Amino acid sequence: MLIAKNDFWDNPEATKPVLKERTRITGKIDGYQELATALEEADLYLELAREEQDREALKEVESQLTDLTQRIDRMMLNMMLDGDDDDKNAIVSINAGAGGTEAQDWAEMLFRMYMRWIERKGFTVETLDYQPGDEAGIKSVTITAGGDYAYGYLKAENGVHRLVRISPFNAGGKRHTSFASVFVYPEVSDEIEVDVDEKDLRVDVFRASGAGGQHVNKTSSAVRITHMPSGIVVQCQQEKSQHRNRDLAMKVLKARLYQKEREKQQEKMQAIHNGKDDIAWGSQIRSYVLHPYQMIKDHRTQIEIGNVNEVLDGGIDPFIEGVLLGKTGKQAEGGI
Repeated sequence: MLIAKNDFWDNPEATKPVLKERTRITGKIDGYQELATALEEADLYLELAREEQDREALKEVESQLTDLTQRIDRMMLNMMLDGDDDDKNAIVSINAGAGGTEAQDWAEMLFRMYMRWIERKGFTVETLDYQPGDEAGIKSVTITAGGDYAYGYLKAENGVHRLVRISPFNAGGKRHTSFASVFVYPEVSDEIEVDVDEKDLRVDVFRASGAGGQHVNKTSSAVRITHMPSGIVVQCQQEKSQHRNRDLAMKVLKARLYQKEREKQQEKMQAIHNGKDDIAWGSQIRSYVLHPYQMIKDHRTQIEIGNVNEVLDGGIDPFIEGVLLGKTGKQAEGGI
């Protein structure tokens, strides 16, 4: 066993990944044993209730079994999150599609939806870049969601999201279709080295736009980095310090380069990450219909939810669960 080696503790930094993996595995084993014990106790309680024909006890057992079913579903989902990057933090980028104000407003609605989901999960969030719309909404936003298996969950949200509604920006009250794309990358941990040659980078500094205070707007603190070989462009303008913005932009760049390399090595471009060139308007993963009826449908699993307000308020777990567990069918309510 690696931990049992005499020199294991000589390098504290080298022990972190091993100890983290041990904690993850131990947590899954403990969770399984707790469920097995709870199921055994519920079975014994059920037999006793049947023998005594105790209706109140039977109702209590039914409630216990419902709770155990939900816990088993959560454990099944956690067992699916066993990819190399699933336990990492997630970098999420939301971009408005063509359509001006309509699409930018939709992008902001998606941004709020994910922020509410992150809040529900108890995850941390850091805004790396925020580009406000010309009249309303946002052109793009990039955030980091920090928490256990953040990337494992959010990778299911990768793709184009379509909104159908009565336009709030059209005096004629016509129905309008808007698109926005969501890209999710695993945050590269300190244990993983991504070599980036400074000669391959073009770094531009500029004044930040939008809200942020006088200092942000009047100094050239925003940073845009272009990786010439790959054509990847990232930027950050949220911090007052140019150096801090550069560090955050480099974090996003390394995450995207790491993801791109994994795609090449594993030849799973479509399954793991749909690149920008592969996502076309019309290949949406999910449709959010607010008019003439209210329904949100995931086109990969065919799961449908009628409570659109709950979903837009962060209740996207049924869709994530459906993708990760390969579930299909209609579903009115529910969650992980």
